[in-house]
Amino acid sequence: MNISPKFRQALPGILAATALQLFALPSLADDVKLKLSGDVEVPPVTTMATGDGTITIKPDMSVSGKVMTSGLDGTMAHIHIGKAGTNGPVIITLSKSGDHDWMVPAGSKLSDAQYQAYKAGELYVNVHSAAHKPGEIRGQLMPPMMMAPKSSY
Repeated sequence: MNISPKFRQALPGILAATALQLFALPSLADDVKLKLSGDVEVPPVTTMATGDGTITIKPDMSVSGKVMTSGLDGTMAHIHIGKAGTNGPVIITLSKSGDHDWMVPAGSKLSDAQYQAYKAGELYVNVHSAAHKPGEIRGQLMPPMMMAPKSSY
């Protein structure tokens, strides 16, 4: 096999760059931006309250993030498993970190089944209040690839 001297010199750099890309891929995380409102609660809630946040889910199934609310005095906040339009069980209880801020506790992690539900768009965040104990505002966690525009090709 005849390999040109220039290619032979470049080969270690090509291999190193390829290895870096392969090892960097597992560290990619989904930063899921979400908006919370009463109209997506089940059943819908008429409220002026809103929320927004970012939940980060890594390929190792670890979860971190923060949700900020306005217009309500939240009593609890959770990540639940459940399709849009349905209610489901709590999988992570968020910690209150300020008057209107909620944090995913350090060390939170999804199970394999919960991670698959996330990939299918079947996790949501909701914030409860004294006026709406089952939940006042809600937002679905949609993986970035589910949010990508569909190609017209």
